[in-house]
Amino acid sequence: KVSPRDSVLKFGSWIGGDRDGNPNITPEVTKDAIVLQMGHAIRVLNEAMDELRQALSVSTKIAGTSKQLLDSVAKDLENLPEIEPRFRRINVEEPYRLKATAIGHRLLLTRSRHQNRTEHQAGRDYANTRELIDDLMLMYDSLMQNRGELIAKGLLERTIRTISAFGLTHATMDVREHSQAHAAAIQSLFSDSNYLQLSPEDKAEFLTKELTQARRDSSKLGEIDGKTLRTFTAIKELQASFDPSVIETYIVSMTKGHEDVLAALYLAKEAGLVDFEDKKADIDIAPLLETVAELRAAGDILEKLLSNQIYRQYVKLRGDIQEVMLGYSDSNKDAGIATSQWEIHQAQRKLRDVAGKYGVKLRLFHGRGGSVGRGGGPTYDAIIALPWGTLDGQIKMTEQGEVISDKYALPALARENVELTLAAALEATILNRSARQSSEDLSKWNSAMESVSSAAFTRYRSLVENPELANYFYQSTPVEQLGNLFLGSRPSRRPDASSDLSSLRAIPWVFGWTQSRQIVPGWYGVGSGLKAARLAGHAESMASMLKDWHFFRTFISNVEMTIAKTDLAMASKYVSALVDPSLHHFLEDIKAEFELTVSEILLLTGKKDILADQEILA
Repeated sequence: KVSPRDSVLKFGSWIGGDRDGNPNITPEVTKDAIVLQMGHAIRVLNEAMDELRQALSVSTKIAGTSKQLLDSVAKDLENLPEIEPRFRRINVEEPYRLKATAIGHRLLLTRSRHQNRTEHQAGRDYANTRELIDDLMLMYDSLMQNRGELIAKGLLERTIRTISAFGLTHATMDVREHSQAHAAAIQSLFSDSNYLQLSPEDKAEFLTKELTQARRDSSKLGEIDGKTLRTFTAIKELQASFDPSVIETYIVSMTKGHEDVLAALYLAKEAGLVDFEDKKADIDIAPLLETVAELRAAGDILEKLLSNQIYRQYVKLRGDIQEVMLGYSDSNKDAGIATSQWEIHQAQRKLRDVAGKYGVKLRLFHGRGGSVGRGGGPTYDAIIALPWGTLDGQIKMTEQGEVISDKYALPALARENVELTLAAALEATILNRSARQSSEDLSKWNSAMESVSSAAFTRYRSLVENPELANYFYQSTPVEQLGNLFLGSRPSRRPDASSDLSSLRAIPWVFGWTQSRQIVPGWYGVGSGLKAARLAGHAESMASMLKDWHFFRTFISNVEMTIAKTDLAMASKYVSALVDPSLHHFLEDIKAEFELTVSEILLLTGKKDILADQEILA
């Protein structure tokens, strides 16, 4: 039985916390965003309290009430003189209504305290979510003890579970920053050193030593480096003002080695979030592995971290849990969908094995986008397709802004999507604890998938490495206009923006191709990959993979769905009207790969048409 206090689902956000490439996100903005979140949560909670007050009309003349609840109500009336006399008079024999009224007042005082940045007043506002749930549980326990199961198990329990899931702050915020920002701040803290010129191993050795040393004077840091360190200080202040769940994870973008994680940990130590002498660690540091090179190094990065005694001590202080975020969008832009999906799959295997070796529980954070080119697709299938043992009761996933309205705008649809996610997580945790294939089959399948990935990668890179592709892309897609709409959480280009495609972020890359109906990131190269594997003698293995391997079946299904959405006839109209004729050969190349991908998928699946088994969609 799951207690009303417990929640199998938690909500997070990084609105106001994602500062990677966004100069507008300052420590002050992060604080303001948390206060705004909390204000919204309290508005919703007060509506719930009004509903409870209407429903909880239980009189002490009819049913008993626990002494704990009566004592709590008496204390509330003493601490909250703002409660109107008419409520005290009318509800004198209705302690549940009085308690709901008091909770509503305390919620408003909590919001006011945070908005005005004043001190917590015990008994008047809530210090944290736990205090609020404690108050509601007094009502719950009293009702359960006095034949009030119907209301306790109904509206009240739903309210408690909702608060357990969302908390007083509406969502836990994740903070993200680029690894280079941490390195620059450390160089400034040690201005007489040559930290930036050190090798990765020397940086790690340097940081490991400094993690146990006294904190340094940061008063002379410049504006940019000072802002980087103040972010960690702001996290500490927010945790003290709200509770530790307000911000639990700090994500390091572009983690290229274990030294990048140690750098963020060092700055957390400098801000007082981590103290090895006091055995305190109040923040998770999660590497974000985004490019193919980083994904291939995943096992090595985690191995070096967990074999470091100081870092292993830190992980132990965090409950022996290590979070790792996997980036789907950048790896796709870097290598194409086939190689991206395969490298992410293999990275998870490596991370699972290394974490198991050191007795650490791995929590993977899947940075999936809405479209297939950004790791999207049916959530249930994606979770079931994860490598065995990589989901052990905990998983984090992003739901991008462009699909939130599609999946959660209607209550019935939202419930179905949440239930599918929870069902898949439970199924993967319980049933996917060991390999579902023999080692012989898995070896054959790995070999076939390597063949697919290698040929697809070569084909994809031949397209994106063409120096003229940038001109074709900018002329045939509305990507420049998308960048001017200010729809995203950060600028469409990285700070070191240049005219080529390397500085363009993965999100506008995918959106641009999608708007012109070419949808290159969702399928390009797959046809070449499947053909190469077939000609290399893997046809029988691929047929077996399609039938018995969730990963491969989901991969092919998602590509097939994207193929169905691609409309090169419409794309031709964009190209003929907008693109210099000297660049039209790119569309011909895209058409050729598209036709090859369609034919290879039909050959593999045995279908006559794309999505032939989905009559409504086809």
